[in-house]
Amino acid sequence: MTNRTLNFEPDRRHFLALGMGAAAVLVLPGAVLAAGRAADIRTLAFDGDTLLIAGATLRSSPDGGRSWHDRPTPSPVSSIATHPARPGRLLAGLARGGVTASDDGGTTWTARSEGLASGEVTALAVAAGNPDMIYAAIRGDGLWKTEDAGATWALAMDRPWLDAAERDPLTLASVDLETGMGGIWIYAGTEKGLVRVPDCFCRWQDVQPGNAMDALVAGDAPPAEAPLPANEPVLSLASAPSTPSILYAALPSGVWTSQDGGVVWTQTANGQGSAIAVHPSNENHVAAVLDGTLKLSRDGGATWTVLAVV
Repeated sequence: MTNRTLNFEPDRRHFLALGMGAAAVLVLPGAVLAAGRAADIRTLAFDGDTLLIAGATLRSSPDGGRSWHDRPTPSPVSSIATHPARPGRLLAGLARGGVTASDDGGTTWTARSEGLASGEVTALAVAAGNPDMIYAAIRGDGLWKTEDAGATWALAMDRPWLDAAERDPLTLASVDLETGMGGIWIYAGTEKGLVRVPDCFCRWQDVQPGNAMDALVAGDAPPAEAPLPANEPVLSLASAPSTPSILYAALPSGVWTSQDGGVVWTQTANGQGSAIAVHPSNENHVAAVLDGTLKLSRDGGATWTVLAVV
């Protein structure tokens, strides 16, 4: 999730991010913003209190952006995922294909791609209720699933069909809501907007009021009350583990927030957004890339602090 040029091709090999954002008010004392580093950020995640930023390189900050530490990865990272129940376990989807995992906070890595289709891993998500269940979106292919922390993979379902074509998920989020089957939804942000599927993997659906079975029976159910902007790419999604009904989304128009699982959305920051992450135990503690700059909010996006990446 970063400062990138959209690359449209005749098929669906579309883009993955635009590094951007807005609404910053403060640079941390004594810090010099390294614009090149910030522009390289493609994806964000929290591992407990540690903030992770990744792209061509992976870096971590345990102290809110005051200091940064390089972490080795075998390839440029296109997506990264963590789970509150597995502190220190990092999962990285690679731009050149494959998934790799670290159980020591990023010091050492092991390939976890047995059976996974080749191609860029555009998005990763760990199941909200099961840290060993992981979902990966493969560019030009579909949604893949592992139930053994990446030891083996199987195809879960095809890509979402939107506006007369299959669309690559650019971001994934597993959300624990009562309206899902078994309490789980998989949300996908695409170049044509937001969709989700219950964990039965029966059909991609628009986000709307009601539960998963109602939506399946109704077929063309009513749309959400205040959805995200129509036909705008959803470049990054984050669900708040401490309050699953709260979602954040980064779009070219800025940062958007939902308090009800994605039915009603409110814009909380103007500018071009490309990456977002939320702290596992504080739904108001959010990191985002806005206007090509890494920023931090501790009040749910009402105000933002610029973080220097040095």
